[in-house]
Formats: sequence, C-alpha cells, structure tokens
Amino acid sequence: MFKFFIGALLLVSIYSERSIAADKWLTEFAEDIQKKAQKKNLPGYTFAYIEKGKPASVVVYGKESKSGQPIALDTVFRLASVSKTFTSMLMAKYVAQNQLDWQIPVSQLIPEFSTAKSKSGELVLQHVIGQSSGYTPNAYDNLIEANYAVDRVLTMLSELEPLCQPGQCYTYQNALFAVVDSYFQQHHSSYSQALTQTLIQPLKMPYASIGKKALQASTKWAKPHVAISKNRWRLSTVRDDYYRYSPAAGVNASMHDMVIWMRALLGESPQVVSPALITQVTTPLTKSKKEIYRRQWREFLSDAHYGLGWRIYDFAGHKLNYHGGWVRGYRADIAFSPEYGVGYVMLMNAESNLINEFTPDFWARCFQHLEQANMVAGSLKVRP
Repeated sequence: MFKFFIGALLLVSIYSERSIAADKWLTEFAEDIQKKAQKKNLPGYTFAYIEKGKPASVVVYGKESKSGQPIALDTVFRLASVSKTFTSMLMAKYVAQNQLDWQIPVSQLIPEFSTAKSKSGELVLQHVIGQSSGYTPNAYDNLIEANYAVDRVLTMLSELEPLCQPGQCYTYQNALFAVVDSYFQQHHSSYSQALTQTLIQPLKMPYASIGKKALQASTKWAKPHVAISKNRWRLSTVRDDYYRYSPAAGVNASMHDMVIWMRALLGESPQVVSPALITQVTTPLTKSKKEIYRRQWREFLSDAHYGLGWRIYDFAGHKLNYHGGWVRGYRADIAFSPEYGVGYVMLMNAESNLINEFTPDFWARCFQHLEQANMVAGSLKVRP
C-alpha cells in the first residue's frame, strides 16, 4: 500500500485516502526539506512515512545521476550500515531456530579468533551484533577502506587489547561483522544466500540484494555522489571496500523494499518477523552516551543505547528505534516508533550531512502531530 508525493524539482501531487488536513505536517516537512535540497543541489533522495495498516506516504526527488533517470519507488540505493538492521534480525531468527546461540564464542565461529586474547572475557556473538566487543571504536575501518584482505583484518582485530570487557561498553564496529559472513561460508552458504532465503524472499522485497554486482545489475539504481565544494557534487565510483563486509554494510534496496521492511518491523509480517524478535533486537543493552550529544539530535535526546543492530533513543519522551548508514556516495536513515506504530526511511545518493537535520526534524514534527491527534481523539471520547 502506497500513496505518493512525487517530486523531481517540484512537489507535484498527493494521493491519499485520508484528508489533506491530516497530512499537512508531512506536506510541510516535504516542502521544507526539498527547499534545502535544492539550495544544496542534492542529486536525489527519497523518503517514506509508514503507519501500520495504512497507505505509505512516499516522496521522491532528483535523479539517479545528472543525466540519469528520475528517482523512483524502484530505484535501488546502498543502505550502508542500515544493513545491520537486517543482519541482527537474520541472526535473531537463527537463534530462535536453535541454529545459533547469542552466547556462542566468536572463536567457534571463525578460525582467526581461535587464539584471541581472553584476559578481558569471552567475546560472543551478542557482543558483535550489539556493538559491545570492547575494541577501539571503528577499529581498522581504515584498513577496510585500504582494501586489506578480510582475513588479515580479522586476525589483526583478534590481537587487539580491548578497552573494556566484552559487553561492558559501547564500541561501534564494522570489520568485526565479517565474522557473520565467515560463519555462513563455513556452513557451505553465504550471508547473501542466508539473508535472501530468510528475509528478502519471504517478505517479497523485489529489488533488494546484497553486494556491488547486484547493485549494478539493478534495472534502476542511484549512482553515488561526493561533494567537491559547498553546493557541487561529483559522480563517484561504487567502491568494493565495505561490500566485503556485507553483514555490516552490504545490503541494497529500493524504497519499495524499505517500506516492506518497515511494515515487517511494525508487526505486519509476524510469520516472518515475529513481535518477539522485534522486541529482542530493539531492547537496550549498552549505553551509548555520545549519541546524546549529536549536534542536530541533542535537543531531543535524553537517553541512548544500542541493542542488537539498532540504536534505541529516548526522543522527547518517546522510544525511537533508529539506525543510520554512510558509505562513499550514499546516506540512509531508518527509524520507527513502536508506541505509535509509525516508521520513517530516507535514502540519498549523496554524502550529505543534511540527513542529520532531516531525520530529527521529521520525528520532532511527527511526535508533535501524533500527540495532538491523541489529545483530539481523547477529547472526543469524553464528550457527552
């Protein structure tokens, strides 16, 4: 179920079963961010607002590239670290099926960690997916970007002295997620095959894929852009680096696919993604204090934790499950409110920090609208 806000250089039209008045806040948000996008000459983006059981509102803006096709519902983007939300659910399903255990030592998953130092405690699967390994944050991301062999990076990781005991502090990683792919390879499979068979195909996400070749094989895909000056962008190449760590940043999807994914997270596909699994991956595990001080978010956040592949925020008194993604040429954000059963996704084919403004602004407006709607509904109920 979709309704469309379709925009190239101008917001054109709204199709909805609901009244225009009910969507005024969303229309104003769409118009405001489009003005900022035009001012910065953003190549393109798309965002969606999804309410459980109702038509999704989708906005598209710009083009795949300067001479390319307009961004559309089926245009595929890189999700970058939003991939971790898929990985966490994949592993949660394997645990629920007794094929894995959150407490299985990483040393049993990959040979590189068989001689890892254990003075600070045993590193287990939950620490990997929950970003609480204890290793220096973003350890060896520089080697990922320098295209070091995955096995070499994992070996170097295993030799690091942790900053804290595993599970005791939040230390965000990308390279460590390679243990997930290594596990599947040892079991005559791959992360790509497992994710496709366990989530992508059952949810009927028609354009979603894993890896660089799959992205470039898409009929429509948004090309990456990097800034060359304040308001100028240059078409970039699709890099291999983080694709070699697919569980961390290797998933591709269109907005069509992401609306389906969000609906599953809102509980509309319980046969594939059960409510218990959603609760499990979005339960706070480790405090992520620095998140509270993010410049565009700090006026709204009073608490922040990391769960399993998700950030869990206290956003102006409301629980917000969130994750962002950033690789060369792309940005992505996903978030949902379990309290209200609503979600938001934004995909960009540009490395623009505007997304850091757009997402908290969206949720500030959204929660204000939902609170007001609840107050109106409450007053109607008590009228004689």
